[in-house]
Amino acid sequence: MIDIATRVHNRKWKIDPIIRSLLDTDFYKLLMCQSIFKNKPNTKVTFSLINRSDDIPIAKLVDEGRLREQLDHVRTLRLTRGESTWLRGNTFYGKKQMFRSDFMEWFENLKLPPYHLERIGDQYELSFEGSWPEVMLWEIPALSIIMELRSRAVLRDMGRSELQVLYAQAMTKLWEKIKNLNNLGQLSIADFGTRRRHSFLWQDWCVQAMQEGLGSNFAGTSNCLIAMRREVEAIGTNGHELPMIYAALAKNNSELIQSPYKVFQDWQEEHDGNLLILLPDTFGTKNFLENAPPWMSDWTGIRVDSGDPIKSAKIAIDWWKSRGQNPKEKLLIFSDGLDVPKIKELNNKFKNQAKLAFGWGTLMTNDFRGLVPDKALDPFSLVCKATAANGKETVKLSDNPNKAMGSKEEINRYKKIFGDGEQIKIDLVV
Repeated sequence: MIDIATRVHNRKWKIDPIIRSLLDTDFYKLLMCQSIFKNKPNTKVTFSLINRSDDIPIAKLVDEGRLREQLDHVRTLRLTRGESTWLRGNTFYGKKQMFRSDFMEWFENLKLPPYHLERIGDQYELSFEGSWPEVMLWEIPALSIIMELRSRAVLRDMGRSELQVLYAQAMTKLWEKIKNLNNLGQLSIADFGTRRRHSFLWQDWCVQAMQEGLGSNFAGTSNCLIAMRREVEAIGTNGHELPMIYAALAKNNSELIQSPYKVFQDWQEEHDGNLLILLPDTFGTKNFLENAPPWMSDWTGIRVDSGDPIKSAKIAIDWWKSRGQNPKEKLLIFSDGLDVPKIKELNNKFKNQAKLAFGWGTLMTNDFRGLVPDKALDPFSLVCKATAANGKETVKLSDNPNKAMGSKEEINRYKKIFGDGEQIKIDLVV
């Protein structure tokens, strides 16, 4: 494995830009991008950086010049021949040629659009505008860059030996987590930690450790570049931006209330099997499922991504039963702020009620808590979300109001249309 401490200490190495490839992104972004390229290619969107942990002064921690340098570098990247061959020829989720030729030709010639960056007090205003298929691919690189620049700023004054001790401690910490998970028996755990990782090199090490330590319990990684290099499964389905933007494009309230279902109607035209996963919490899980058309209960599973995961899982199981489905044949994917205690609790609670999978994110790829003073490397909640579509504001209600997005007026309008649901405020760690 790579000597991470030496690479971090030797900061002049040109082989360590933060984003090395357009494939250094989550697999679900590419799946969604292909769907959008087919169904909504001319939609104009804005994606914006949102720091949910506003007590973290990003602009004081991350130098603007270094941030611009890394963002500019991303705009120079193009798919290599090998990367294109991997996407065109590999089998994903049991399907060959997942990515169509017209999409691949477009992607092979893609240059990410310009960005807007401005310092506002101790925070950065960072946004991207343009066509939806292009702009959406900024989300993961933008987050990864800011998180790693913050890590580099904290580590900059450490000597090589101090860095070696730090990374040895972090490796030991992760390995203990992996051993703890292995004691649970059969599991399905994937790396979902790209967007808020400590660094690319650290995520790559974490994936290798999970491969070695979890064996068949390790399902794969959401990171396409690491999946290609380490020859593991690329994992991912769909995200909140689809219903958020479809909803913003609705011309009236009738179209608005049907927009989340239109998302999955378009999705199933080109995907099947384990890619038929519902993400129901954008405008409230309970109301979404209660009003879902009959065909949706035939889908493979549901991803639980906000609110109380136990309550959300129970809602999903009860919904399957009410639709005449056997929950034991369905897949529940948990992906919100997971760490070992929560994974163990959810596994013990639901392992006999449904098939389970876990997307382990930030607290796997960026858990340096307690290893440096003053919580200087603690992870925090940073997102880059779609905030407008064709000039109209986007909204997210979520099952956790701390994750809600949009103006107060629009949030209230959406609540009147979709219902308040059963929102439960849960503190955001990541």
